[in-house]
Amino acid sequence: MDRAKLPPPNTFAGLSLVLNRVAESRDESVWIVEQARSPEARYLLLDATGEAFLRRDGDALRWLDVNEREQWLGGLHASLLGIAYERPHFLLVVDDPARSGELEVALDARRMNLRSAGLQLAADEAGLFAYAKGLSHWQRETRYCAHCGAPLLLVAAGHRAQCTNPDCARLHFPRTDAAVIMLVEHDGACLLGRQAGWPPGRYSTLAGFIEPGEALEDAVRREVAEEAGVIVGEVRYHSSQPWPMPASLMVGFIATAVSRQIVMRDHELEDARWFTPQQLVDGIADGSFLPSTRLSVSYQLLAHWLQQCAGLDLDALVADATPR
Repeated sequence: MDRAKLPPPNTFAGLSLVLNRVAESRDESVWIVEQARSPEARYLLLDATGEAFLRRDGDALRWLDVNEREQWLGGLHASLLGIAYERPHFLLVVDDPARSGELEVALDARRMNLRSAGLQLAADEAGLFAYAKGLSHWQRETRYCAHCGAPLLLVAAGHRAQCTNPDCARLHFPRTDAAVIMLVEHDGACLLGRQAGWPPGRYSTLAGFIEPGEALEDAVRREVAEEAGVIVGEVRYHSSQPWPMPASLMVGFIATAVSRQIVMRDHELEDARWFTPQQLVDGIADGSFLPSTRLSVSYQLLAHWLQQCAGLDLDALVADATPR
C-alpha cells in the first residue's frame, strides 16, 4: 500500500514506534528493580484524578529522574511502562491531593488532564500519558477480586493484579472496552449527529460500544440503526485510537448506507443529518458547523472522507475559519 495514502496517526496512537513495552520481562523482579534504579530511568507522575504533571515553562511532561523519585516519592510503587529511547520509563501515581499540591510547587510543575494535554504535548509524550492514565485507572478501579472479594496485589510491574486469597489466587488483567466510531456515507454526503449538551453547531460521527458476541462491523450497523434509523451495508476499517477516558479503544470505520432515510428512535441524539462537502465548507466558514476537535478519531474520519470525496483539506478549512 502507498504510505502516502494512509491516514495520519490518531492522537495517542503510534506509541509502538518509540516504546518497547517489554511485556516478556514484567515478571523479572530483579531486572525491574535494576531498571528503576538506573540513572537513565524516567518517571511519569499522575495525581489521583489522572492529571499529569507538566513542565511549567513549556508543553512537555515533567519527568522525574531517579534522584528526584527517591527524594520525593521513594516509597511509592512504580509501574513499568517500557523502554523508550533506550531509557526505562515508569509510572508513579500520587493519591494524596495535598501531596500532589506540594509536589506541583516543589517540581515547578503544573497539572493538566489528558483531553487538554493531548494536542499540546509531542506525539510520543501524549501517547505515554494516555498509556499511563489507562493503566492507573485500571489499578485504581481493580482493588478486589471479582470472584471471591479478597484484596488484590499488583504484580508484573503493575500490569496484573493477583488475588491474595490462596484458595483463589486468580489473576486480573487490565481491561479495555472496545467501541466503534463510524463515518457513514451515501452518494456524496456523510451522516453526522449531535448530542444536546454539545456547543451550538457541533456535529460528529456516530459511535457506540460493542455488545457481547458482536463483530465490529455488526456493531457499526446496529449503532447507526439505533441512533439514526439508517441502514448500513458495506463497512470498511479506517484506524483505531486508544481512548483511556477512562478505558476505551475507539475502532474507526467508513460505512456505506443503503439510503438516506433517517428515523430518530432512541433519542440519544438531538439531531442527525446528511452533509455534502459544500455544506461542510460553508458551515465551517460561517461558524454554523463545528467538527469534533483534532483530539478525536472522529475528526480524522471526517478529514479522510473530505479528502477522498472532494479533495478538501479539513485542517485548512478549520484554520481559515479560526479568528486571528
